[in-house]
Amino acid sequence: MTRASDWPALPYDEWAETCTTLHLWAQIVGKVRMAAGPWINHSWQATLYPTARGLTTSTLAARGRVFEVDLDLLDHHLRVAAAGGGRWELPLPGQTVASFHGELLSALERLGVGVRIHGAPNELPEATPFAEDGRGAYDPDAAGRFHRAVLQSERVMRRFRSRFLGKSSPVHLFWGSFDLAVTRFSGRLAPPHPGGIPHLPDEVTREAYSHEVSSAGWWPGHGGLGYPAYYGYAYPEPEGFGESPVAPADAFYSADLGEFLLPYDAVRTAADPDAVLLAFLQSTYEAAADRAGWDRQALEREEGPPPGLRSPAFHQP
Repeated sequence: MTRASDWPALPYDEWAETCTTLHLWAQIVGKVRMAAGPWINHSWQATLYPTARGLTTSTLAARGRVFEVDLDLLDHHLRVAAAGGGRWELPLPGQTVASFHGELLSALERLGVGVRIHGAPNELPEATPFAEDGRGAYDPDAAGRFHRAVLQSERVMRRFRSRFLGKSSPVHLFWGSFDLAVTRFSGRLAPPHPGGIPHLPDEVTREAYSHEVSSAGWWPGHGGLGYPAYYGYAYPEPEGFGESPVAPADAFYSADLGEFLLPYDAVRTAADPDAVLLAFLQSTYEAAADRAGWDRQALEREEGPPPGLRSPAFHQP
């Protein structure tokens, strides 16, 4: 169990402008990652990863050099580190979207790892070019609480991921929709996605959902939802999915979104937040897998090391 204080309050209306700024900054950093690496199925080459200090691209390569970009949400700096010792940083408070964009691309060029990125956001109704966007609200305290909520969510989601033997995504952050996500695959092809998701090219959607999935994640409250929440959905959605019983009692099915939702506050205020979130992740997965006839016996495993690796030589109980 974790302390309730480890799961911070994050009322969306109090930090909506900071959330928008972070989302746009994450899009810029994510586009750098996408430009500096090979394509991986379902656009996994584009995602960001939580760290103890914020979000990272992990290692990238451009012009024959290795580098990484980090959003430090503890000291509130943007950092670039290049193999061989090149280093640059920028304080986040006081930056606009335009200055963040310009300073980062200029720094990458000076470090010898410059890349070209698409200069406007994706998956958003307003696609103001980054270089022309003067927004820049940034509350360090709210950004820090967002980071703590991401870390707690990612920690539990990694535990949930460990229960699956089949193909599964990492726990990663999609900067387009700005959500933390983990996806399980049945191993079967899916019917072509009909597309039509606003502000997202149909070819991206169809490649992302080329195979049958059960996906879960966490939104910080943007996109019209108005409050941070966990979600669980299936593609293709099997018949009766939305009527399936899921836990905990605060979870519900949104017909508008085609997803189960669980308010973040229902988790963070629980006596055992880990258990409540795991129950939601597991029950929404079971709703998808059982309704669609997944081979659960072949795809699932118990938590912890396999029996042959439970020796103290490999694992400390």
